[in-house]
Amino acid sequence: MIRFVILLFSICMFSQGYETQKYEVVKTLGDIELRFYPPAMKAKVSAGGNFSRLFRYISGNNQQGEKIAMTTPVQMTSQNNKNVMEFILPSKYNENNFAVPNDKNITVYSSSPGHYAAIRFGGYSNSEKIKKHYSILLEKIKENNLEIVDNQPIVLSYNSPYKVFNRRNEVLIEVKL
Repeated sequence: MIRFVILLFSICMFSQGYETQKYEVVKTLGDIELRFYPPAMKAKVSAGGNFSRLFRYISGNNQQGEKIAMTTPVQMTSQNNKNVMEFILPSKYNENNFAVPNDKNITVYSSSPGHYAAIRFGGYSNSEKIKKHYSILLEKIKENNLEIVDNQPIVLSYNSPYKVFNRRNEVLIEVKL
């Protein structure tokens, strides 16, 4: 719980007014958006202390000693029963010019382009809201005869815990268009 509060506080301090990952809305189906995400450089970790490891990396704990601007959203998934957290790196980075992490638990990679069904929800995110919106998203995908590429939900968080109004959270599922 303390780690979650620290994560949310840190997002608060660093997420407002920063670059947001680019995507294109291909189609809107009521509350659902079908989006195309181009490749982006990401830093991910699934070891303990995910947020603090990534934060140290962008704060200069890398081979270049470079401070990297924080971006939004912070992406969270589960892989092999481990929580995975990812930071999107600023768009100026590519496979040839990113800062190499000193922490061997951090992987920096270029994501594959893909299409995703996305649902947005407000308020404070929690596991019940994520499950609810994931279920709604799955139903909408089924209603529209979309093919799921990977049914693993991706949770995106954009705001700090201190932002009370107009909070933005999303659940994404990769689909084939």
